[in-house]
Amino acid sequence: MTDTTQRNRPESPDKESTQITRRGGGAPATRGRTTIADGVVEKIAGMATRDVVGVHAMGSGFSRTFGAVRDRVPGGGKSVTRGVKAEVGESQTALDLEIVVEYGVSISDVARDVRENVVAAVERMTGLEVVEVNIAVSDVKLPDEAEDEEQSETRVQ
Repeated sequence: MTDTTQRNRPESPDKESTQITRRGGGAPATRGRTTIADGVVEKIAGMATRDVVGVHAMGSGFSRTFGAVRDRVPGGGKSVTRGVKAEVGESQTALDLEIVVEYGVSISDVARDVRENVVAAVERMTGLEVVEVNIAVSDVKLPDEAEDEEQSETRVQ
């Protein structure tokens, strides 16, 4: 009985692993390509930016105004990519963000926190290396400024 068992076994463990690799074409994780669209990275970065305390809004005044109109159109929905531009390569990405900060917060601290949060979220979710996150602060939200959305909702009832 031991003779039969020994004859059915491969001669060496190395031959067995070599045969499996040749037959299967390599590890399953290395078969094929994964591409990630710019819009996917933009959404991830937009959500991560909005999670940072001190970020009031994203985008320039014009894009926020246009976005407020689009948000009111049925099916328009809120755009999480407003104020975000991503450039995605095969293994790296670069991001440009335009934000509005709340009055009284340290802009350098908010920018640092945004960079840390965006880099962590994008790299964790996509596996891409974030080579840079450029942040443009386009405005400061003052405490006494009324929201554009609040003004529109209270005018028409």
